[in-house]
Amino acid sequence: MDTSAQYDRIIEHCQQLFEKKTTDYGTAWRIMRLPSITDQLYIKAQRIRTLEEKRVSKVGDGVQEEYIGIVNYCVIAIMQLTMADNRNESLPLNEVMEKYNQVVAETKELMFAKNHDYGEAWREMRLTSLTDLILTKIYRVKQIENNEGLTVVSEGVKANYQDMLNYAVFALIKLGLSNR
Repeated sequence: MDTSAQYDRIIEHCQQLFEKKTTDYGTAWRIMRLPSITDQLYIKAQRIRTLEEKRVSKVGDGVQEEYIGIVNYCVIAIMQLTMADNRNESLPLNEVMEKYNQVVAETKELMFAKNHDYGEAWREMRLTSLTDLILTKIYRVKQIENNEGLTVVSEGVKANYQDMLNYAVFALIKLGLSNR
């Protein structure tokens, strides 16, 4: 299976879960500020790292579920960046899913541009390295947030969220989710 098809299968899985949770909870995530979303990403990535190191889970959800959470929280973060600041506004499911698809399409396009330049180097990387890259991106976003969004020469938070989303998709491909 090629990267595009694998990517689409992973996203389809993540999107189905996101849609079900949105049906259950609505758009409660709209209340979250970006630093809170970044902290959620941190919790998920740190849990993955802990599971990679200790190899024991006492909660139930495993590494795969946490990477899916990273994909969906990155989509939420990017949606929050592009939406009006009316955080109490509930959004209809069809509008949310349309925005989800827009975010993913743009992020997938970025992935293909980078894959062209890097020659799909991620396929030779260890899963633990993808986790570390996600954690690094989280720390970068936290620093940018602490700097009130200002950067001197670095990309902004959106590009970092997109990279984290793509790294999580790569991890899920490596874990075999796209084969199911």
